[in-house]
Amino acid sequence: MLKLLFIGGTGNISTSVSRLCVQKGFELTLLNRGKSGKIDGAESLICDINDRAAVEKAIAGRYWDAVVNWIAFTPAEIERDIELFRGRTGQYIFISSASVYQKPVVNCFITESTPLINPYWEYARDKINCEQRLMRAFTEEQFPITIVRPSHTYDTVIPLVIGGWREYTAVQRIKKGQPVISHGDGTSLWVLTHSRDFAKGFIGLLANPRAIGNAFHITSDEVLTWDQIYQTIGKAVGREPNIIHVPTDVLIHEDNYLEGALLGDKAWSVIFDNSKIKRLVPSFVCEIPFAVGIRETLQWFEARPERMVISERTNSLIQRICNRMERLHID
Repeated sequence: MLKLLFIGGTGNISTSVSRLCVQKGFELTLLNRGKSGKIDGAESLICDINDRAAVEKAIAGRYWDAVVNWIAFTPAEIERDIELFRGRTGQYIFISSASVYQKPVVNCFITESTPLINPYWEYARDKINCEQRLMRAFTEEQFPITIVRPSHTYDTVIPLVIGGWREYTAVQRIKKGQPVISHGDGTSLWVLTHSRDFAKGFIGLLANPRAIGNAFHITSDEVLTWDQIYQTIGKAVGREPNIIHVPTDVLIHEDNYLEGALLGDKAWSVIFDNSKIKRLVPSFVCEIPFAVGIRETLQWFEARPERMVISERTNSLIQRICNRMERLHID
């Protein structure tokens, strides 16, 4: 029986992985602050990973076949984990991001050997630095690392750039017939992966000696345009979306935060080559098309009114951008 430690383990992506590990009979321990729910069948270590003394006390004398950190974002956190888990695990898995791949995109067909460079997004640059530190730990001291790069993975989030994620704003606007904003002309290609599909590929890497020293992305093979993404959401709520196409530079001018999310990620067409994960995990097949998965996600939001967060800031941003586009058309 595999013994696993997840740091985090109850988030948008990790919850599905945690549940699947329990279903498979793995001995799963979650180390987190206990504020994001629990996983039935998993042991809980209620502890803040940033509290070094508390963590050392909680893990003293224990060894895991694999440790997965779902919530590490900076090289300092990686340095801490190397010190904490050196000699305490047969594998350390770092959750990176597909946003680390080269921007601007030179080739939309992405493999794990695509260069790692992102001048537009600090989040991605931090992930790259984390990966580089871990690869040094692997080559210099054989610290048993595996790097996993999810792309746009959803379950309890709405995968839209403006008015989505933890918000319900864009969905409400679609329901009301109000305009929603898509970057560019709506024809760029994108990949969305349901977390339960991601989980099937991920568990095949756990305590797998062939995964040590390697990086993998795990994504769906379904490729959609952004217009198709909006239209699929509209179909799920029974309303044709009123999509306003806005150039990326206009969006960034109105909200600088969007530079990372767009130029650093979603503004580019991407198609992921999943050959590497499929060679190691032949059973990995994504079976949840976005048309099915997004209905489940919307049902999750609508099951509790407090989840359907409407942001007045987002509504104001959309209105401001629409007003600017009208002026540009007049001019």
